[in-house]
Amino acid sequence: MAQITAALVKGLRDKTGAGMMDAKKALVETEGDMEAAVDWLRAKGLSKAAKKSGRTAADGLVGAAISADGKTGAVVELNAETDFVARNETFQTAVRQITDLALTTDGTTEALAAAAAPDGDGNVDDMIKRLVATIGENMTLRRASQIKADSVSFYIHGAEAEGMGKIGVLVGLNGSGDLGDAGRKVAMHVAATA
Repeated sequence: MAQITAALVKGLRDKTGAGMMDAKKALVETEGDMEAAVDWLRAKGLSKAAKKSGRTAADGLVGAAISADGKTGAVVELNAETDFVARNETFQTAVRQITDLALTTDGTTEALAAAAAPDGDGNVDDMIKRLVATIGENMTLRRASQIKADSVSFYIHGAEAEGMGKIGVLVGLNGSGDLGDAGRKVAMHVAATA
């Protein structure tokens, strides 16, 4: 049996985001083999995600992003079981990454879930399952949308972080001139009625 050092456990935690005891157990089960431990944790995470999938995920964040040219916008809602998760930096990073990725898909929830994960490991659906295993709450990609126009603006109400909050509105305007400010004001009015 290989000796499991604190440095080995820390290395696995840094690589996977797993808890200390889970990382140690994975290394013990795989006799100190780091790659096998990562696979073991992945399998355990999928099992955890499957167990939590029946729980209601009704809180979370809405993220919005606009392309560099300002002509494409995307909005994504990633839900979790409690609003406390919305303040979690790991969850917020995932929302930001998924929202940015939504700019490159056709805008549907199905296409986004099937798109390659930003971390390069599987697709977005797999990434969310890994997030469930790491954070410990059920999560769902509830909806996503994308619009294209001459000028796209968004407004986030109840912002938890830059570009994400509880209510998000995306507005596309066609025409000439400075439409960005007008689009943002329209988005704010729409959010006020929600």
